Amino acid sequence: MAKADSKAAYGADQISVLEGLEPVRRRPGMYIGSTGVDGLHHLVWEIFDNSRDEAMAGHASRIEVTLLPGNRVRVADNGRGIPVDIHSKTKVSALEMVMTTLHAGGKFGGEGSGYKVSGGLHGVGASVVNALSIFTRAEVHKDGAIWMQEYTQGAKKANVKKVGTTKHTGTVITFEPDATIFKDTIDFDWKTIIDRLRQQAYLVKKLRVTVIDARDIAEKFDPTTVFWFKDLGLEAPSITYYFEGGLQSLVRHYNEHQKLINPTIFYVEKEQDKVGVEIALQYVDDISARIVPFANNIYTPEGGMHVTGFKTALTRLINTYAKKNNLVKESDGAFSGDDVLEGLTVVISVKLEEIQFEGQTKAKLGSTEAMGATATAFGEAFGVFLEEHPDEAKAIIMKVLLALRARKAAKAAKDSILRKGALEGMTLPGKLADCQTKDASESELFIVEGDSAGGTAKMGRDRRTQAILPLRGKILNVERARLDRMLASQEIKNLVIAMGTSIGDTFDLDKMRYHKIVIATDADVDGSHITTLILTLFYRYFRDVIDAGYVYIALPPLYKIKKGRELAYAYSDDEKEKVLKDWGVSGDAIEVENPEGEEAPEESEEEEETAKAKKNTKVSVQRYKGLGEMNADELWETTMDPAHRVIKQVIIEDAEEASKVFDILMGSEVAPRKSFIQSNAKMANLDI
Repeated sequence: MAKADSKAAYGADQISVLEGLEPVRRRPGMYIGSTGVDGLHHLVWEIFDNSRDEAMAGHASRIEVTLLPGNRVRVADNGRGIPVDIHSKTKVSALEMVMTTLHAGGKFGGEGSGYKVSGGLHGVGASVVNALSIFTRAEVHKDGAIWMQEYTQGAKKANVKKVGTTKHTGTVITFEPDATIFKDTIDFDWKTIIDRLRQQAYLVKKLRVTVIDARDIAEKFDPTTVFWFKDLGLEAPSITYYFEGGLQSLVRHYNEHQKLINPTIFYVEKEQDKVGVEIALQYVDDISARIVPFANNIYTPEGGMHVTGFKTALTRLINTYAKKNNLVKESDGAFSGDDVLEGLTVVISVKLEEIQFEGQTKAKLGSTEAMGATATAFGEAFGVFLEEHPDEAKAIIMKVLLALRARKAAKAAKDSILRKGALEGMTLPGKLADCQTKDASESELFIVEGDSAGGTAKMGRDRRTQAILPLRGKILNVERARLDRMLASQEIKNLVIAMGTSIGDTFDLDKMRYHKIVIATDADVDGSHITTLILTLFYRYFRDVIDAGYVYIALPPLYKIKKGRELAYAYSDDEKEKVLKDWGVSGDAIEVENPEGEEAPEESEEEEETAKAKKNTKVSVQRYKGLGEMNADELWETTMDPAHRVIKQVIIEDAEEASKVFDILMGSEVAPRKSFIQSNAKMANLDI
C-alpha cells in the first residue's frame, strides 16, 4: 500500500526547475570536467579562449593574463569588446546576457555573428566561470567609454553601468573561484598556465600573449584604473609569447634537440571545402612519432578525422614518390602507415564552422568533413614540397625505408623469441620467481636490482601474490634502440615474457599478468639510473601500462634506527633527524654497531654493567646502501608489505614534456643533456 502511495505522490510538484546558472553550481563537473585542479584551471582556459577567438577572427592582437592577490585572475584583450547595448528580446544589456545566461553569446548566430570559427562557445564559458566564482567583474572598453558589471556566484550585483572614458577597445574579465566549489584548492599553478598559453600562442600567428604573476605584490592596487597591467607601474614576473611562424615555430620548438632529416619545415595553410587546414611537419632521426592535432585550437589528444585524413594522404604520397623515383626495390614492398610516421613531428590544425567532438572531453574530432579536407589540402601541398626539395625528399624516403626494414626485422625477432606459448606463461624466464595466484588484479611483479636483492626479496615476499624478477646490471637504453635490437637483450626479453603482453603491434594490455609492476632499486646513483632506464622502456614501448596505472616505484628506507626495543625506519635525512629529535637523542648518544664478525674488546664486570645501562639510552643508526643489505624480514616490512610499504605510482601529467625530457636525458645529443642537468642540478638529491 505504501508503495502505491509513493507512486501517487510523484507529480508535477516533484519536478525541480533549476533557473539561471544554478545547474552549473549544482553539477559543475558537467561543465568544466571536475572541481579539482584541472577544473580550476579550466576557468582560465574558458575566459582566455573567448579572447583568443577574437584574435582568430582578426579582431584582437594581444591578450594579457594576470594572476592577482587573493586567487583572482584578470584576462584582458584588445578585441572589439562584448556588446553592452540592450538586447531587443530580453530587454537587458548584452553583456549581462553573456555573463549570466547559458548558451548566450556571439557564436550561435551563424553568418553575421562575427565568429566564423571558434574554439569554445562564447557565453557558455563566461557564464560558467561566473557561476563558479565568488566574485566576477566584467569591464568593456568600447566607443570611448568603460562599462562595468560585477557578480557573485553568477548573480549580478547591479545593472551594467558606465564608469569612465577610455582610449582602448576590448574586454577585461576578473574572477575569483568559489572555494565552496573548488574545495581541494583555489591556488593557480604558474607552470600549468604558461604551458597552455604558450601552446595557444603558437596556434594563432602574430598573437601576443603575456602572462603576469602579480600574486606576491604587497601594494594594494585597483586594476580597473588601467587596461594593461604594465600601466600600473608595478614590477612582477612575466613572460610574453609571440610567434610569427605559428605552427612552424611550434615544430621547431619540439625538434630543437633533435637531429633533422629534412631541415626545411613543410608548411601549408589552406581553406578546403570550407575547412581551414594548417599543417607543419618535419622528420627527425628518431624512432617514435609526435602527432599534435588541434580542432578550432582545441587539443585533441585522441586524434580524430583530421588525423585520419592526414595519415592516409601521407602514406599514399610517400609510397607514390618512392616508386616514381626508383628509391625502393620491389622486394621491399610498400610502406605501411607506421613506417611513414617514424621520426615524424607534425602539428595539424583544422578550423570548422560547425564542429563535432566524440565525447564530453573534446579529445577526439568527429566532424567527417575534416578528413577529406585535410587529405586534399595536405596531399596537394606535400606532393609539391617533395618535388621542389628532392634531396630532403630522398632523405625522408631513406628514413622511412629504414623503418620498413626494421619492422620486418622486429617481426622476425618476435616470431622467433616471443612465441605464443611463452607469452601464455608456459615458458617463463628462469630467473622469475612467479606468484601463485593467476588473478592479475592481485598480482605484483617486483623488478629488483641484482641477484643479491633478488634472493632476499624471494625469501621475504608473499609467495601467493608477489613475483620477483632480478635484473643483472643496467638494461639497454631503448630511447634510440629499435625493436629487434631490444629483443636481443636478455633482460628486456625476460621482462616482456614475464608481463605476458607481447610488444609492438601485437601488444595486448588485457594479457597483462600483473596489475602492479614495482621498480625496486638501490637508493644510490646507479639505482636511480636503472630506474630511469626501466621507465624509458615503459614510456616508449609500454605506455598503455603506465596509463593503466600499473607502474610503481618502491621507496625503501635509507635508515634503520633502534633505541632499546624501539624501532623506526627513515626514508630521508630529514626523517632521520625528526625521529632522533622526537626520541630526544643528541649527537653523542648515537652509535654505530660493530661490523659483523669483528670481536668487541673484553670488559670488566663494572664496565659491562655500565655498558648495559648506557645501551638503553644509546641509539644505533644503520644506513642502507642497497636492498641486498636488508634481511628478508626487513625488506618485507619496509618495501614489500602492502600495509606499511611506500610506493609511488608513475603517472604522465604532461606527455609532451615527458617525451621532451626522455629525449634530452636518454638521447644521443650531449649538449642538451648537459644543459638540462646544469639547469636542474639543485633539484637533485644525490647520495654518492
